[in-house]
Amino acid sequence: MKYAFLIGSSAFVVRGKTISHGEEGNWKSFLRINTVSQGAAGSGESLNIDLDIKDTDGTPVTIISNKPVTGAPYTIKTTQDSVDVLRLDGTTIIHINQLDNDSAMALEHNIVAELEVNMPVAVIRISGEFYVDSLHIRAESEKLLINDNGYATSALAGDNDLKFTADGVVL
Repeated sequence: MKYAFLIGSSAFVVRGKTISHGEEGNWKSFLRINTVSQGAAGSGESLNIDLDIKDTDGTPVTIISNKPVTGAPYTIKTTQDSVDVLRLDGTTIIHINQLDNDSAMALEHNIVAELEVNMPVAVIRISGEFYVDSLHIRAESEKLLINDNGYATSALAGDNDLKFTADGVVL
């Protein structure tokens, strides 16, 4: 099964449902999609994730099956198709949202074309600002920044999990 991760204005269509970080031979998952929403509320599965990141202050944010692992200074808000991790003041650390088909097909033409060719089971939009070990990730509406490497309005497909490195994205 394929998943499309929409981060900033770029889409990465991959066979796996995990985003990892590290270097060749030493990968560690920081986001795993356990289940995706199957439609309207009450119709079955909802978006469910595991997450292992740090906020911009360096505070660990560890979530398993949408639940915090330890008592930490953040809250988790979930709906059928989204998971929001918020600081206690309400500001977003990370927002993970599964797009419905209409929203996915309303994206930029190059992204829609890649989605039509690869037919992922879900399109997952990720936004926020956080750290994964030493990688500073900023996923804004117009771009993805991994440290100083920027990605905007691209649509890439690969045969493995999505991976982030100090040098950028690896598919």
